[in-house]
Amino acid sequence: MLGLLSSAILGGGVAVGGYKLLEPERTNSPQAVAADPNVRYASELRSSTYTVPEGLNFTAAAASVTPAVVHVMTEYAPKASDNSAMRMDPFLRQFFGDDIDQYQGRGRSQGPQQGSGSGVIIAANGYIVTNNHVIEKADKIEVVLDDKRKYKATLVGADPNTDLALLKVEADNLPFIRYGNSDNVKVGEWVLAVGNPFNLNSTVTAGIISAKGRNINILRREDGMGVESFLQTDAVVNPGNSGGALVNLNGDLIGINSAIASQTGSFVGYSFAVPSSIVSKVVSDLLKYKVVQRALLGVQIREVDATLASEKKLNSLNGVYVMGLGKNSSAADAGIKEGDIITEINGVKVNTSSQLQEQVARFRPGDKIKVTYLRGTDTRTTSATLRNSTGTTDIIREEVASTVKYEGATLAPVGRQELSKLGIEGGAKINGIKDSNFRETGIADGFIITRIDKNKVTKPQDVERYLEAAKESQGALVEGVYPDGRKAYYPIGQAE
Repeated sequence: MLGLLSSAILGGGVAVGGYKLLEPERTNSPQAVAADPNVRYASELRSSTYTVPEGLNFTAAAASVTPAVVHVMTEYAPKASDNSAMRMDPFLRQFFGDDIDQYQGRGRSQGPQQGSGSGVIIAANGYIVTNNHVIEKADKIEVVLDDKRKYKATLVGADPNTDLALLKVEADNLPFIRYGNSDNVKVGEWVLAVGNPFNLNSTVTAGIISAKGRNINILRREDGMGVESFLQTDAVVNPGNSGGALVNLNGDLIGINSAIASQTGSFVGYSFAVPSSIVSKVVSDLLKYKVVQRALLGVQIREVDATLASEKKLNSLNGVYVMGLGKNSSAADAGIKEGDIITEINGVKVNTSSQLQEQVARFRPGDKIKVTYLRGTDTRTTSATLRNSTGTTDIIREEVASTVKYEGATLAPVGRQELSKLGIEGGAKINGIKDSNFRETGIADGFIITRIDKNKVTKPQDVERYLEAAKESQGALVEGVYPDGRKAYYPIGQAE
């Protein structure tokens, strides 16, 4: 079975082997040359004065794009050994005292780990787009330009749902790539992929668009919010290309290279890029709101195929079938019902779930879209006002969590970069354990609480709320992670 692998962060070195171009042995016999059409063909090519048509020349696009594609270098803290069993039992600290940390692997250092990928400068003042999987969990991010200038980068924001991230470097007058319109890209069109595979800086490869709206199931999430509608190409992309540019022959950015289809981890034929229509929207949201605004139509859908058409007695194989609707959803309010077949969004045909997802994902809550659908043999069009995940049309803004004091300890919000580094969505960092009511629990300063029983902790106030509620029961299980990545669980008994 074909394995779908993210065009992963590159670490370590690479050995590059040589090869020989094999040709038939030369001979002075004219009959021997004439008898082998391959030799005749090669000979004609070497002496040819054929000129590549201007429309097929990649040099102009490569020259304009390469200076704006950067090498993203990341550094990660060493992984400590995991000994969850000892951390789960706080009473062991009675026997080992604070020296228990040495048995848990603290202080064992394997040295910082490194990785690399690519990024695309999209603004002269230093904004850079890359993949989320290139920089997530990184302690340090640096970018190296094509001209060898190096800058420290800060993370502006990231969106795991689309595998995109936005970085910022303190620089001006940088070369940048302008957005192209990925909607206008056609299957069969020539494209260039630019990046840093295997640490080979500023590598350019060419191919064609093989397909659009491709869903390869690499962004599967529990909440079902992953957005996949990739541009598929046969341009060579390898580990280290992640976050690099996919451009047309005008040098316009039409996608961010993100994944390859491979059983080996290296390129075997197809690569996938996030289309620029999604990239530009995600970047705009991160700059304006710090979080991506996800608009939802509120339908459960199934692609129409011959089996479904026969089962439901449908007259067409076009569109996506509405299996159900969310309560008070945008689609329900617009008059759409179970059994309808959505065929277009704002005049753009949709025949797959990924195509529908892509069209809706470029809007924000409160935006209105036109939905064309079939009900029986009737074609209808309605206007739907999109909503957010909470069912309202409000813009979701980054919540500014504040530090709180609880049971003598200090609970503080976790910074965006640390959240990304640890791969968590939220939490509360606890300090001041020694002089608090938590001193007998086994929790150490710096521990980030992410869950209390079945409740997710996203901010300090959640800890106070959930532990206060637990006082009425038999206690609670506190789950979390230390800044070095070690997970831990601590039972907290009923307060007196």
